[in-house]
Amino acid sequence: MMSRRRRLVLGAVAVASAAAGGWWASRRDAPSDAEQRLWAAQFATPDGGTLSLAAFHGRPLVLNFWATWCAPCVREMPTLDRFRREFAPAGWQVIGLAIDRADAVKDFLKRTPVGFPIGLAGLEGADLARDFGNDRGGLPFTAVFDARGRQVERHLGETHYEQLLAWAR
Repeated sequence: MMSRRRRLVLGAVAVASAAAGGWWASRRDAPSDAEQRLWAAQFATPDGGTLSLAAFHGRPLVLNFWATWCAPCVREMPTLDRFRREFAPAGWQVIGLAIDRADAVKDFLKRTPVGFPIGLAGLEGADLARDFGNDRGGLPFTAVFDARGRQVERHLGETHYEQLLAWAR
């Protein structure tokens, strides 16, 4: 038979172990290297400014990798803009990272303006997309991040409005 003192000590050890397990679980929940690089990244914008992704941390984000020469990318731009307009009041953000030349992006945006920020990502953007699951390197590629900055979805190919709605729920 176990003494009362021994039961108390074992109980305290069990509580401490559970607390440590919780601490380790939260440590495992730390952002990935790719997520840390994303939120530290900065890209030039077509108008000559700088797009700092850190400014977008803390709210859900749809991050779209695209190019002007990519037909599905061009088709989905109005859909992404519609999503931004309709879901901005709920905190959602959209960013486009162009894997393209600055002059081509400027010309495209004159013809097809969008209300969300566009960064000129070039080959760095292709590497970033690969970090988030675009193993084939195709475009368009969309990654979705929750308010904590963690990737929660990804999609290679044209994104449709119904898909964006499902991700927003």
